[in-house]
Amino acid sequence: MKTMSAREAKNAFGLMIDTARAEPVRIEKHGRGVVVVVSVEEYERLCAQKERTYQPAAGIGGDKHGRA
Repeated sequence: MKTMSAREAKNAFGLMIDTARAEPVRIEKHGRGVVVVVSVEEYERLCAQKERTYQPAAGIGGDKHGRA
């Protein structure tokens, strides 16, 4: 994962976007990570993965707390 300071990201915004299309870019302020920029494709893949992970198994009854 590429890392850039917030100042670098601001001053080289186009480069940050191009880099994020190939790999996530961690943006830091004062040496601490604050955000990660990812491509739309990676974001959509992560959202789809999350949806698959949190769907209840088919055929199992009960409420959201697992009670019948």
